[in-house]
Amino acid sequence: MNTIYRLSLLLLLVILYASCSSIKNVKYFSNLADTTHRVELEKLNFTEPKIQPDDILSINIQTVDPTSSQVVTTGNMQSSAVGNSNTSGNTGQISGYLVDSKGNIELAVIGSIHVAGLTTEQAKEVIRTQALEYYKKASVSLRFANFKITILGEVSKPGTYVLSNEKVNILDALGQAGDLTIYGKRTNVTLIRSYDDGRRELVHLDLTSSQILNSPYYYLRQNDYIYVEPSKSKVVASDAIQNRNISIITAVAASLVSLLAILISTNKL
Repeated sequence: MNTIYRLSLLLLLVILYASCSSIKNVKYFSNLADTTHRVELEKLNFTEPKIQPDDILSINIQTVDPTSSQVVTTGNMQSSAVGNSNTSGNTGQISGYLVDSKGNIELAVIGSIHVAGLTTEQAKEVIRTQALEYYKKASVSLRFANFKITILGEVSKPGTYVLSNEKVNILDALGQAGDLTIYGKRTNVTLIRSYDDGRRELVHLDLTSSQILNSPYYYLRQNDYIYVEPSKSKVVASDAIQNRNISIITAVAASLVSLLAILISTNKL
């Protein structure tokens, strides 16, 4: 009786340990104790994204019509077809000004303006300065119209996302994609980033650690790729399904062979 009791207790402890390990693997910031009420984080500087060729800018210029003293708004006269949903096959028209291969945009009346390498605030000031040569009391609003990121792997809704806000962090992005699935490996999320000079960078991020909140890669940039690796449990589950299918096929084939043997034997009689 004591032996059975000890074995039962040991089995229960193993099950509880496995359960705790599973919860820890899918929990964000699991390095923080459950009793933690407040954590002081480092100040994280946000680096404003810079305009690159092939970006689409939403630009509006407000000015005063000298003949009527009425406020007039002009801008966004061009449209470009880009993916605009979480499915890469869908495209749509995004209104804005396309930055050409030389880094220029073409504005009505004002003409060509070089904006590549500038932040949106810097580009806005450049456009406003040149607009004042043609318009009275011009004010300019400018933002990215196609700030996009791509999320692949073990998330609920993988795809390319076009965002209206250029200050996007990795948690925002994963929220857009419906969060990681239960099989997503939270300790090894891969970020792929491209730079203006052609360099590419691959970074591994651990979402189970609160240090992600202090990471220089916490904020995303235009055209970032995020890949969520499947965990071992997903591989095991896939193998189990495959093995089950093989077993079913083998059993059916064996039954057919046996039936065929019986039919052949019966015909001989």
